[in-house]
Amino acid sequence: MEELKKFIVFQLNTEHYGVHIQQVLSIEKVTHITPVPNTSPFIQGVMNLRGEITPVIDLKGRLQIGTAEHTASTRILIVHINDTQVGLLVDSATDVIDLEQSLIDSPPETVGSLSGSYINGVAKVEEKLLILLDLEKVLNLEEMSEAKQAAGSTNTEVER
Repeated sequence: MEELKKFIVFQLNTEHYGVHIQQVLSIEKVTHITPVPNTSPFIQGVMNLRGEITPVIDLKGRLQIGTAEHTASTRILIVHINDTQVGLLVDSATDVIDLEQSLIDSPPETVGSLSGSYINGVAKVEEKLLILLDLEKVLNLEEMSEAKQAAGSTNTEVER
């Protein structure tokens, strides 16, 4: 029997994306995000998540497919990337699914405006295309360093 992999499915605009469940610590509703000056436009700011200052990234902004709009279904995926806890702002988090490895195709060079380097693979699930992101490549080391600095520079300034 083929090994199943679990993915968290979320939406950006009208597209469905997935990340491996092992990278996701939790899914949170949007609470207060404190802006941090002099950061990249896709860094929304920081939030206090159970006592830990967590940088929040607008994933649509980072992937250059728009900017996040806060609605009732907007969620923050708390993920662990390169030893850093980061919040990823997404339009909605819709599902947890099991995928067999055989259902995952290699990533194309580009998908829409996304570079293929961000993508681990593509799967067809219930007539929808599911783009599986490689979170370690979505944020490069320089951007992770900037996110860490954003979290560190606000230590006690974030509302509790």
